[in-house]
Amino acid sequence: MYYYDPLNPVCKNITGACGVGKELQFNVFYLKGDSEEPILANNCLEPEQNAYFLLCKDGEQKTSYPMRRTQYGWTISIKINQTGLYYYNFSFEKGGFINRNYRQTGEYSAYDGNSFLLTVFSNSYKTPEWFKGGTMYQIFPDRFCRVGTMPDIKDRIFREDWGGLPSFRANERGKVLNNDFFGGNFKGVQSKLPYLKELGVSVIYFNPVFEAASNHRYDTSDYKKIDPVLGTQQEFEELLKAAENQGIRVILDGVFNHTGDNSVYFNKYGKYDSIGAYQSKDSPYFTWYSFQEHPDRYSSWWGIDILPETNEASPSFQEFIFGDDGVLKYWINTGIGGYRLDVADELPDFFLKKLRKAVKSKDKNAIIIGEVWEDASDKIAYSKRREYLQGYELDSVMNYPLKNAIIHYVLTGNTLELSRTIRLLIDHYPKQTVDCLMNILGTHDTPRILTVLGGKICYNKEEMATEKALLTETEKELAIKKLKMAALLQYTLPGVPCVYYGDENGMEGHVDPFCRKCFDWDNLNKDLVAYYQKLGNIRLHFKNIFKKGIFKEIIAENGLIVYKRQEGNKSVYVFVNNSSEEKLLKFKGEYQEYISEITFKDELTIKPMTYGIFSKLTAKS
Repeated sequence: MYYYDPLNPVCKNITGACGVGKELQFNVFYLKGDSEEPILANNCLEPEQNAYFLLCKDGEQKTSYPMRRTQYGWTISIKINQTGLYYYNFSFEKGGFINRNYRQTGEYSAYDGNSFLLTVFSNSYKTPEWFKGGTMYQIFPDRFCRVGTMPDIKDRIFREDWGGLPSFRANERGKVLNNDFFGGNFKGVQSKLPYLKELGVSVIYFNPVFEAASNHRYDTSDYKKIDPVLGTQQEFEELLKAAENQGIRVILDGVFNHTGDNSVYFNKYGKYDSIGAYQSKDSPYFTWYSFQEHPDRYSSWWGIDILPETNEASPSFQEFIFGDDGVLKYWINTGIGGYRLDVADELPDFFLKKLRKAVKSKDKNAIIIGEVWEDASDKIAYSKRREYLQGYELDSVMNYPLKNAIIHYVLTGNTLELSRTIRLLIDHYPKQTVDCLMNILGTHDTPRILTVLGGKICYNKEEMATEKALLTETEKELAIKKLKMAALLQYTLPGVPCVYYGDENGMEGHVDPFCRKCFDWDNLNKDLVAYYQKLGNIRLHFKNIFKKGIFKEIIAENGLIVYKRQEGNKSVYVFVNNSSEEKLLKFKGEYQEYISEITFKDELTIKPMTYGIFSKLTAKS
């Protein structure tokens, strides 16, 4: 029996991705009998045979390297001198391979199949320290908080019924205009900064704030103007300063793959004084778009004609985005902390590389987070392997794989997928990326987490708009218990938790636009809000551990997961018992548990459907 686990330092000396030219040592152990741990000495090896290390860069031929025989198995040390995505496994002279199995540990196989993955990144790759260990809060600006009244703007419908059902039906031309505005604004956000501070929030992520025709503002009209519903640029900068005084940074949504058709640049309806690309081939913006037949046939995002796609290869467009007077540096100059990049999969590698250079040249500590829904290390988008995490593009990504795994575990009690996902992310990503992962349970693009955990199913938007789409009191009570379990995992696993506004208040809603309702400030769920405040305070109390501490799985079976986050000689332990059975944990010493606020010595009985965070009490002098 053979043993190899890439997350065990006795098997691989560098956990996760590796810098260029760093020495990597791989050790494969032979296990005697039914032992589950490597035998380091006095080992009884099977008959003499050679072992080989198989390595290939993505898209290239595999190379076989002989491994050196040791008293415990086989070993090899190598250096990889080019960034890129690599695959490796191990083979044996008498047949068979060690391939990756569902838990990411090695599994003996008769065929060369599921190889281990290795990301090799530039040694200059660094990610912002200020971001790590914090707590994010995502705000959909039109629906968070309104102070004052909305200005009267042509073609915009002002909704005075804060909390009403967002418009969702198509008009007579079959289009959903998304032009109803509830009037959430920067003054409203500023008024709630003390609330966010009590949640432990250190970063606000805003959905788009630039001028646009729709309430979601992903159809940018002018990249250098704040949307007038939100306020003025002065009010935006006042918000930035007020947030900074509370220890909170702000990052903006960068939407560069497409603009609105009703924009300064495209100007399909002649609203702006500019000569837009739609109006003339002589427009300074003409090369920004791709026309099949001018003016009415053009490339648009997913075929949605109000969102004409930009031509990222256009030198003029690149200068507008990356230049000294360009969009990126313009907003960095106001004091923002960085960008979340919309549909990063649809921004070419060359564009992302230039984007990173532009942002980091203005502020090396600005964060760049990409919207990527899958494993970002080996993502293929539009038939091309992406290079997001090799040191030249993104700092981090939205952690959809972990979101899906947490939800699956909370709903089923099956630890397998959660354990596998955590291990894969740690193994595939650079540590500096892992520490910045945007850990989500819901966003503006997904149903509300409470609705998901409540198991409410609707088959169309008409159903979603009715009372039957809402949870009953009994269903909601059970869903909140599950949400607390999910949030504890979100807050303690590697990365930075990002709370979608109102999730901490038990907001419900199915898909867009029902997941984008107004925050109900008149009816706070005090118990749930207090729970999120407690999680935020625990993160603050153990900030260094959650900022860069390693993850170590202790138990992951039969509905129970136990792990620790460790930095130096300090550790925080986390447990979730998502089963119907009572469990007993034994830890030598005296400990403080922070959710139930109890102390225990040597052992802890964990009741079904409970969870907690604990650390060892230090001896008092």
